[in-house]
Amino acid sequence: MILKASFFIVFFTLFLHWETSETKSQAEIGQASLPPRGWNSYDSFCWTISEEEFLKNAELVALRLKAHGYQYVVVDFLWYRKKIEGAYTDSYGYDVIDEWGRMLPDPGRWPSSRGGKGFSEVAQKVHSMGLKFGIHVMRGLSKQAFNANTLILDTTTGKAYEEAGREWRAQDIGIKERACAWMTNGFMSVNTKLGAGRAFLRSLYQQYADWGVDFVKHDCVFGDDLDLDEITVVSEVLNGLKRPIVYSLSPGTNAKPTMAKDISGLVNMYRVTGDDWDDWNDVSAHFNVARDFSAAKLVGVKGLKGKLWPDLDMLPLGWLTDAGSNLGPHRNCRLNLDEQRTQVTLWSMVRSPFIFGGDMRKIDDTTFNLLTNPTLLEINWFSSNNMEFHYVTGSVSSSGKHGLTHYSKNEGKTSVLETKVLALRSCKDVKANGWSTKVLDNDVARVCWEENSNNRTSPFCLYKRKAPSVSEGEMVYNHQSHGNLHLLVTERTELCFSASSNRKLTSKESSRGSFSRCRSHASQMWELNNNGTLKNSYSGLCASLDIVKASSGGVRSWLATGRRGEIYLAFFNLNNQVTDMSAKISDIAKAIPARRSSNVATCTAREVWSATNLGAIKDSVSMSVKAHGCALFVLNCN
Repeated sequence: MILKASFFIVFFTLFLHWETSETKSQAEIGQASLPPRGWNSYDSFCWTISEEEFLKNAELVALRLKAHGYQYVVVDFLWYRKKIEGAYTDSYGYDVIDEWGRMLPDPGRWPSSRGGKGFSEVAQKVHSMGLKFGIHVMRGLSKQAFNANTLILDTTTGKAYEEAGREWRAQDIGIKERACAWMTNGFMSVNTKLGAGRAFLRSLYQQYADWGVDFVKHDCVFGDDLDLDEITVVSEVLNGLKRPIVYSLSPGTNAKPTMAKDISGLVNMYRVTGDDWDDWNDVSAHFNVARDFSAAKLVGVKGLKGKLWPDLDMLPLGWLTDAGSNLGPHRNCRLNLDEQRTQVTLWSMVRSPFIFGGDMRKIDDTTFNLLTNPTLLEINWFSSNNMEFHYVTGSVSSSGKHGLTHYSKNEGKTSVLETKVLALRSCKDVKANGWSTKVLDNDVARVCWEENSNNRTSPFCLYKRKAPSVSEGEMVYNHQSHGNLHLLVTERTELCFSASSNRKLTSKESSRGSFSRCRSHASQMWELNNNGTLKNSYSGLCASLDIVKASSGGVRSWLATGRRGEIYLAFFNLNNQVTDMSAKISDIAKAIPARRSSNVATCTAREVWSATNLGAIKDSVSMSVKAHGCALFVLNCN
């Protein structure tokens, strides 16, 4: 008994030392020094979560996940919307706002917020659990506040903002033509070039800090919805606050590395896809995106007061709801176990934030074990040299016939479908320079893409038409340049080229430029510049005609090194059949910078998910991998 007690004391002391040293190192390095871990309410509650439900989930995170590095609990969107008949994700007139046009928690769902206390009491309770509290916010100003024309608070005086001898109001700063494309009844951009616009944003984030918020998820400002001006101002405000707040951007539809470089140093996390749900096509859509951001060396670089992490989105595991639902959690995750393992393994190898989305009140052992697997968590926080590994073979058996696929930079033998799509990218990207004006015999003007002058095929063209006049509803920007062109499919059509979808997209979807009924929204307004770029007025991004390679299956692999010299190798089978996968030890050694000049004689290996000890390996690592499944190897090599 004494021996057992002594062992427990030693173990507990070591655990406390590990936890304390990790916490200390994060404080010394800065905020988000490691990929953040936590829980978010969206996947299980959509917008309907109550204070009681949130705090119960937070208690369980503290009890079961905190010891594994999970520290943030986040209330996702519409916490200010009254849960009454008629209210839904894009309804109008159901939100609680204060006299300054700022959102307040719905007291019907968040009773502790009554009396102007906001989230203060909830944040205090979360902090008492040893956790950090986060909230979701939308871009700019609410349509409800704009129509009410509320005054703007000057936080330096505690009174209405005054400039040029007058008080400023919501309608002075709101840009209704730049309403969030997929939530037009909700929120719009503000004019950040005005002192009043900056004062309004400052009043929002000062209030969040006063409530005790530690994490902000800022939505409808990145990807196709990019609002670089607002991101920049919010980052400056957060940088000047005494309270550290981790700054996260969402969503990431059509996000590209060049776009991410524009916000480098301003934030701590940014989404790189649309919403991820429990659908295999959503999971598989992350492989190309993860490859591109890792290859661009954008993982763990300098961020706001700390580091910056590309975010593959929350993990929709366990007990969930549906996108846009007014119901709470009511169903199980639709991914099978192999697909769930693939998802968490990719997230760990990429070093994405680990944010769990399922209802903690009904977490099952399988989900808990996936979230707390020690090898995954070790890779997620402490691995390095993380990269997609291009030298892996996969042999698929189907009806007695075998076919060999080899995914390689030099020897790609997997057939893929190539298609041309309209896409968006940073205007600084040279790949955006390819547009010019052409006039037909009947004086009809077109805007055409001719990036490759040697291409003898007909160029892709859109018909050009000036936007409606002011009397017909033209949007008016007195504060910034804007496009004044509608681009149509044909001369007589009323379908215009839109830069952003009018609904929220999932990871497997991409807006890639869509056509919809012509209107006076900034997402359909374009400006053709002399340098050959076609700039959109909603996001400030530029259009290009891209060649997209699509494949329904294949094999992928990722590689990383551990802090103790170990090598992590992951096989991913995207095929619909069992696939025998293999990688040569010599190719693995060549891919790792520290081992390129050394001769690797043998490795010992174990596979994590099957708990198989493979013993000594000389030539190659091989395993049969289930459809949509993965294998994760830990190699120790001489």
